[in-house]
Amino acid sequence: MKNYKPKGRLAAKQYIDGILKGDRVLLSRAITIIESNLDSDKVLAKEIVQSILPYSGKSIRIGITGVPGVGKSTFIEAFGKYLITQGKKVAILSIDPSSQRSKGSILGDKTRMEDLANMQEAYIRPSASGDTLGGVANKTGETMLLCEANGYDVVLIETVGVGQSETAVHGMTDFFLLLMLSGAGDELQGIKKGIMEMADMVVINKADGNNVRMSEMARLQYQNALHIFPQSESGWSPVVSTASAIKNIGISNVWDEIEKFQKLVDENGYFLKNRNHQQIDWMYNNINEELKRLFYGSKNIKSHLKALEKEIIASEISPVKAAEIMIQEFKKSFTTESH
Repeated sequence: MKNYKPKGRLAAKQYIDGILKGDRVLLSRAITIIESNLDSDKVLAKEIVQSILPYSGKSIRIGITGVPGVGKSTFIEAFGKYLITQGKKVAILSIDPSSQRSKGSILGDKTRMEDLANMQEAYIRPSASGDTLGGVANKTGETMLLCEANGYDVVLIETVGVGQSETAVHGMTDFFLLLMLSGAGDELQGIKKGIMEMADMVVINKADGNNVRMSEMARLQYQNALHIFPQSESGWSPVVSTASAIKNIGISNVWDEIEKFQKLVDENGYFLKNRNHQQIDWMYNNINEELKRLFYGSKNIKSHLKALEKEIIASEISPVKAAEIMIQEFKKSFTTESH
């Protein structure tokens, strides 16, 4: 089945030319190829990505995460619409490792971001569902490069899943935005220290009506909390602000801060250094994913694993010993299969 070639596939050059001319239909079709697990599509995807590489990298990549109920979709729509008024073209991508199971995430957000989705200057794409976060992250990274080559100069990457997805998004973006709600005293306890440390900016959303005073108190608490963390390598001091996406208050300020950040990291050399570091990490991530695919895709491995699982449950073998046996088996089968 993996060698099956779908009907209607064009030559790589047609996708490449279309992307570079700003054709959104061919962009979407090329992204579908990137997300595919078919061997023929993998070959095609590599050719497309390699060819558009010199035309990518010119956007500002912004990661956006937030607690459930923070109003992420409303914020992204308000922020995206504001950026369009500033003459920007905006691509919105998501990383959702749980979409394999739930089939949900940003597909629902796309209907909630109806105004933005209908704008010619905006492009909204749900994440590829994948078995592993690394696989989803790699595909989102390639999608980002295609969007940049297609002319989008701001790429918003949203984390939908919880846990490690924030780290994955942080690892492929230039600026990391954390959306929070007021009531910070309680919520500071629930926020993972790691996510706070990654944030270049914290925005207290829904700062309107009766919530204005609470939001201002939350802003001060977060600002104080951020001072505890060591200085970022970028030289940037994280800022905390309040906003109301629904009332369109404080949205322009978010972009002002991002522009200040970009000016600073361009001047001190951190922007390029960080991008280079991310590219190297991406290579290692791809190696890890490909090794996993080869390991679990081996027929020999599959049959042995089931037998070993039973032995582990029956306490006949330790998990460490079982793993060692499987690695040895993999080395043997890989040598056999590659010849």
